[in-house]
Amino acid sequence: MKKQTLSYLLILALLTLQGCSASMIDEPARKTTLFNSGWKFILGDNPRASIEAFDDTSWQVLNLPHDWSIESDFSVGNPATPGGGALPGGIGWYRKTFTPPASRRGQVTYIEFDGIYWNSSVWINGQLLGERPNGYISFRYDLTPHLKYGQKNTIAVRVDNSKQPNSRWYSGSGIYRNVRLVTVDPLHIAHWGTYVTTENVSAESAGVSLRVTLENNSKETRNAELVSVIKDADGKVKTRMNSKVSVLREEKLETVQVMKLDKPQLWSDTRPYMYTITTQVVEDGRVIDEYDTPLGVRFFEFDREKGFSLNGEPMKIKGVCQHHDLGCLGTAINVRALERQLEILKEMGCNSIRTAHNPPAPELLDLCDRMGFIVQNEAFDMWHKRKSPEDYSHYFAEWHERDLTDFILRDRNHPSILMWSIGNEVLEQWVHMDVDTIDLQQANILFNFAKSMNRNEHSEDLHANALLTIKLADIVRELDPTRPITAGNQEPRPYNNLFKSGALDIYGFNYSDELWPELPEMYPGKKFIITESTSSLMSRGLYEMASDHVYLRPERWDMPYENPGNQCSAYDNSRTPWGTTHERTWQLVKKYDFLSGMYVWTGFDYLGEPTPYWWLSRSSYFGIIDLAGFPKDVYYMYQSEWTDTPVLHVFPHWNWTPGETVDIWAYYNQADEVELFLNDKSLGTRSKTGDEVKVWWRVPYEAGTLKAVSRKAGKEVLVREIKTTGAPVELRLTADRKTISADGTDLSFITVDALDANGLPVPVADNMIDFSITGTGVIAGTDNGDPTDHLSLKKPARKLFSGKALVVVQSDGKKGNAELTATADGLKAATVTIKCK
Repeated sequence: MKKQTLSYLLILALLTLQGCSASMIDEPARKTTLFNSGWKFILGDNPRASIEAFDDTSWQVLNLPHDWSIESDFSVGNPATPGGGALPGGIGWYRKTFTPPASRRGQVTYIEFDGIYWNSSVWINGQLLGERPNGYISFRYDLTPHLKYGQKNTIAVRVDNSKQPNSRWYSGSGIYRNVRLVTVDPLHIAHWGTYVTTENVSAESAGVSLRVTLENNSKETRNAELVSVIKDADGKVKTRMNSKVSVLREEKLETVQVMKLDKPQLWSDTRPYMYTITTQVVEDGRVIDEYDTPLGVRFFEFDREKGFSLNGEPMKIKGVCQHHDLGCLGTAINVRALERQLEILKEMGCNSIRTAHNPPAPELLDLCDRMGFIVQNEAFDMWHKRKSPEDYSHYFAEWHERDLTDFILRDRNHPSILMWSIGNEVLEQWVHMDVDTIDLQQANILFNFAKSMNRNEHSEDLHANALLTIKLADIVRELDPTRPITAGNQEPRPYNNLFKSGALDIYGFNYSDELWPELPEMYPGKKFIITESTSSLMSRGLYEMASDHVYLRPERWDMPYENPGNQCSAYDNSRTPWGTTHERTWQLVKKYDFLSGMYVWTGFDYLGEPTPYWWLSRSSYFGIIDLAGFPKDVYYMYQSEWTDTPVLHVFPHWNWTPGETVDIWAYYNQADEVELFLNDKSLGTRSKTGDEVKVWWRVPYEAGTLKAVSRKAGKEVLVREIKTTGAPVELRLTADRKTISADGTDLSFITVDALDANGLPVPVADNMIDFSITGTGVIAGTDNGDPTDHLSLKKPARKLFSGKALVVVQSDGKKGNAELTATADGLKAATVTIKCK
């Protein structure tokens, strides 16, 4: 009996030791904790709120990321003006308490902020850690000297977005990106402390160089081994490298590891294969830090005659410019919302994103790596010369070196990034430009409309502007010499100071399409990309005829424009005076090989900058896709040209007034012709000729059914029907995903349609819809794509606009079902259930 007991105890002891050993091995050497939950917030200022003992019990409790501006109704009285989204700014405070365990004494703890808009100040236990004015820059602070282990500690953050207007588009307000706590050994890989490059890339092998910066916060020299392994997408180790390092106390040391990767899988827009480099710092056989670096193996070239190629394959960059708001979610970052935008763009055939006009959230770049989008990563919208009264120009002199350096260090390992942009339409292109005497609406018009300016000036500060361009480019090249540098220029002529500097690797042009054919003669030997194009104006589902007439809105860049209803035509027949139609832009870029590609302004509509209007509008009309994520008709022009997806898109709707004449357009591909029928009577066959992208008919309206048939070599390819509908009688809810993660952040985007008695969506329905939800979800926002809707996008109600609305359901962090119900006066209600797993 005693022998059995002894054996049992021995086995129990061994199992206990094995369990302890396993837990020690499983515990990560680098502890990274998302620090988003349980913050307290108040809108308003109190200088005492930084004090540790401050009473914040009455403050709102919320989770980050958070944008306080989006919660309000739109108003022309908000000082951001309609150009800034007609939403409030102000000053806000955030506070959070936490207790670091005593076991972490002797380690180093940092707090990392991906972005705060803007003018942030951060305290720990009443001690000021620092201030950062730029609302788009990521940064961190060392909490270690101020921490009380085993006791409560308080982080306080003041955000000052009160000086308005400071942006030409909607900026949002608050801690709108993610926050993390990172705890490491005093000897660790520094912040953004790896830099990976590849060389001699072929199908057989690729050279991989990894620079690693080690930081030693100890009081003594530390000796360690640096072990890096390259793992494929399945986690299989492909190669490794070991290095001995010795880092002096309170010093940083950079070391280089060179590896060879055999038969690499190449990263591209169609097959974005990703490796991971895992680097460990090993001391006395123990892993004391571990750091992952993304690796995408690819090679690319911009050629002065042939344009762009990726991995040796010629291709056009088919890009869009994207501002950072997420529609009804405001600027509060959400990975699923970003992913949805990219999915919609990818389905259209888009292969590139320009981060207009600021450093993006890191999650966007992660998604671009994974989903296969080329990125033009942009740093600044202005330098010294301001565009808005309270913008970043006030801070540029003091902060541009630090901000640009942090921007490059953070992002340079993303394989999706193939270009750096150091500025967008900066006024330093010219010698003299100021807006001190221009009122707010004129300033908005000037910087959004003045694309055709001819400012051939020369003076003593011309040289200074060129030198500044050189300085910024040199900062970028010092940190990353592997990617070309560009900038978005609306001054296309050679006296542009940025061109005169000689610092740009690729000449970027915003608009001026009439000069594109002449660029090789104007700039011999240079490489070109259209950094911003089109600026066509559209409201989804609304049409202005005659459709073959192009309407300038406004007629001249410096003229205000008014039109009852503040809407634009969804035909590709309404544009700004500096822009072009979508069709014309693509025809030119497609025609000229020396044009590497284009970035359409814009992929999605965005809050603010309501060109060609001011109030009553509060968001843009430029998007190929509206603010709610519903494609406008021109989306299908791009899909027919940019993808192999069979397309036959016929529009507009067929609910008109008897006696009207309606223009019918059809975008199509993979066919020779399209025949149109009205109530089974043929209206003729049309075929595209030359570089045309559509066919069209002018049809007297008659209620019934329009049918279009595309054919190739006489064989039917696709058939599309549009029917006249009756009045709406019921609602329909359609979720993009009926199962989401119960993580408190995942989203389901639900489309609302009104159906007639035959079950057809009514394209002109404008009913007010009320939403309610029960179970494990919350309504995160509602939208309809109407730039003139003034109701807060957080309200659980929304009118249909051109027959549609959107409601976004978010997991509340619990497992279960969320049941959303939509009701409207006189219509049958609809319900959809979202599973949160």
